[in-house]
Parts: sequence; C-alpha cells; structure tokens
Amino acid sequence: MTRKPLLLTVIASSIFAASAFAAAPGNDPAALVKIRDTALASDWAYERLADMTDLIGPRLSGSAGEAAAVRQVADTMRKLGATVTLEPVKVPHWVRGVETGELVEYKGRPDGVSQRVVLTALGGSGATPASGLNAQVIVVRNFDELKARAAEVKGRIVLFDVPFDQFMADRGLAGPAYGQGSNYRSNGPRMAAQLGAVAALVRSVGGANYRIAHTGATRLDDNARIPAAAVSVEDAMLMSRLAARGPLTMRLTLTPQTKPDADSFNVIADFPGTDKPGEIVIVSGHLDSWDLGTGAHDDAAGVVGAMAVVDTLKKLNLRPRRTIRVIAWANEENGTRGARAYLESNKAKVETHFAAIESDNGAGRPFGMRMSVGPQAVKLFAPLQAVLQPIGAGTFRREDVLGTGDLSGLEKAGVPSFAPLLDTSTYFHYHHTAADTFDKVDKEDLRRHVALMASTTWFLANMEEPIGRWSELR
Repeated sequence: MTRKPLLLTVIASSIFAASAFAAAPGNDPAALVKIRDTALASDWAYERLADMTDLIGPRLSGSAGEAAAVRQVADTMRKLGATVTLEPVKVPHWVRGVETGELVEYKGRPDGVSQRVVLTALGGSGATPASGLNAQVIVVRNFDELKARAAEVKGRIVLFDVPFDQFMADRGLAGPAYGQGSNYRSNGPRMAAQLGAVAALVRSVGGANYRIAHTGATRLDDNARIPAAAVSVEDAMLMSRLAARGPLTMRLTLTPQTKPDADSFNVIADFPGTDKPGEIVIVSGHLDSWDLGTGAHDDAAGVVGAMAVVDTLKKLNLRPRRTIRVIAWANEENGTRGARAYLESNKAKVETHFAAIESDNGAGRPFGMRMSVGPQAVKLFAPLQAVLQPIGAGTFRREDVLGTGDLSGLEKAGVPSFAPLLDTSTYFHYHHTAADTFDKVDKEDLRRHVALMASTTWFLANMEEPIGRWSELR
C-alpha cells in the first residue's frame, strides 16, 4: 500500500480527491489519458537528463557549463518546433578555488598529528590568504547562543553545528526541515562577521551522513565578506566534541573569487496556442546548478520534465488552446536574476499569464500538485485528478503561497502557481553535493513526473473557465 506523505506546513491547505471521471469544458478526458500514458511510455526526458548531466556536467551561473546548457536546451526545443527566445540576463560569476580545512591544535592531540576536515566553500564566500589562516574555533548551536557568546567571537572561526531533522523529512516535512537548517547557512556567516569572526562554518544541511559537504548560497555583506564554508556532518560533530575538551584551532584555506557579472539567458520556448495564443501557461525549471555535482535532481530533472511536455504533445499531434511556454530559468541558485529579468520584461503583461508551473524539488515520486489558487477554483481540477489518480498522482493541495524560487514574483502578482507534490524524503541527501548525479534519478519516477507535468500543463492550457487571480490574500 502506498504511504501518503504528511502535509507540509502551509498557511492554508485542503486535500480533495475526484470521485468521478468527468471533463471540464475544453478538456477531453480521452486526450488527458493519452497524454498521461504517452509520457509513462517514454524515456525522452531521461535521455535529455543524461545529455545535460553527463555531457555538460555542473552549470553554475557564469560558467562554460551553464552556457553549454543554454545552447543545448535551445537547440532541443527548436527541434521540437517551439519558438525559442534567449532572454539576456546578467548573472553573478563566483568561482570556487582551493578549499581545505585541518584541525591543528586541540587538547590531547598527539605530537605530529592533525586531522583533515571535509568542507566546501559556500556560494558568495570571501577568501582567506592564499596560505590560509589559523584561528580558534567557537561552536554554537543556534543564533541565541551566538549572541550570548558574542564577546568570544572576534578573531575566531564560528561553527554553527545545527543538525538537519531527517525525522521530519521522512514524514513529508523535508521542506520545513531544510528551511530550518538553511537559515544558518544563509544568515549565520553574516551574523558571525558582524561580531568580528574571521571565518564561519556551517554543518551541512542534508540528511545522509556520508562525509560529504553540501554547498549553497550565503548572504554576506560586501564590506564583510569573510570566508564561509559548509563542513560534513561527521566533521561538525567531531569539532564539537573536540571543542568540548578544550581550545580547538583550525587551519582554513578558501580561495574563491567573485568576478564581474557574466552574460547568460533565460531559455524561453513557446508552443503556440490555437484560439487563445495570447494567453500563456508557463512550465519550467531552473537551468543552473551548483558546481560540485551535475545537478541531476537540482534542477536538471525539472528542466527536462518541462521540456518533455512539448515532446509529449508533439508525439500525439496535439495543440493547446493557450500558448505553452517552457522556461529554463537562469541563476536560481545564487541570485534568481533570471526570474527577476522575466518579471521586469513582462510586468505590463502579467495578466496574460493564465498559470505557471515550476518543478524544483527533485525527481522523487510524484503524488500530485501543490497550487496557489482560490478556494472557489479547487473543484475545477477534479477531471484532471481523476486521470492522474491511477498513477498515484491525483492529490491536488491548495495553499495560499507556494513561494517557489523562480515563480514567486509572478505568484505575488496574482498568477496561479503550481509545483509538483513529490516524495522529498531523500532529496536532501544529495542536494547541493557532489553526489547529485544522473544515477540518483529513478527512470520510472521521472516518467511519472513528466506524466504529471504534461497532463497538468495541457489541462491548464485548455481550461474554459478562468482560475481567477489569487492576489487578495497577499
């Protein structure tokens, strides 16, 4: 029996299930079934995932890999017959350098012994001298403790030893668990710098303790850009134990560079509608990834899932009423500048956006969709749920705000937004690590993902009754 995930924390939510297989005006249930089944029988998305991850690899903003991915996606969508536009975006260009850590002094250390620490620089980190720096480590477990020990921070390395709550993740609450941990990665180094720390470390935000480090962006002020890194869970625990014995000194070397902003693009591919071509349904993922792994789950799977919507419809020779717009967003990971550029260029045309979908939570098994729509719109999706129920993806959950990375601006402007409701219990095992690679994506789960994305996109593109803008609660 399939175990249903517990609900994520939301402002408001409702779960509803369709009991009757009935068509909404403009949506033929037979066409929806064909879309679902065609996606389930296809490995097109899986093959494109291999192209992106195996042939290109990491795709951090400003890198050669990101530029290659722009060309690859654009070329693929042109071959499908979509109208492709490359929307220019200036993106951050941060380059990882040398990154080493070594525990060189601690109580009970045998002569001639030191211990290597597995770590990786956080995006936006400042640099140590090329020769590194030596400083004592102070370990804190929350922001209150940091403030209470503020007098001890100046001239030291602060380690935020905050565990990721895998118990929550295992019970359908991976998102909130990640939010709790990533708060220290995002804000901890800046707060440590304000108190005079010479560097900051955070315990990796993830649930698999295999002595790998999880990178991610941090929010340092330009005038206090101290070195900042994530250490593996095991090394954070080791440092906490050693610090409890007595003074602990680390030699830290981080040599990243922040270069001038680089030129990049949102890849926008339009599959024109028939009788309502001026109305747009976005289906999307973000093209960039961190530089440690190949970004298979985060977010190549989301991009190829969106691309596969058009491939599925082409196989069936189906044309939507509204224009389906596939977007591979630039720079989600360390700036969201692609989303901001799109919103700026479309601020006078937001009302033409009927709905928007973003997939950015990996490629775990899908259970349905999260959606920020008004309560009155809930019943409109019953026919779509009926088609998706046989593959276990018929749970559609209404929330006031999804807050997805690239759609948040459009959502605040009132565009009804959607995101796949996925099994994320193991997503943060690999998230932002060297282990986020092609082999971690299950082929069958990705097929189901495409079936959900394609069916939902088609349904939205052919709805007769408007969903309504969902801005009154913001």
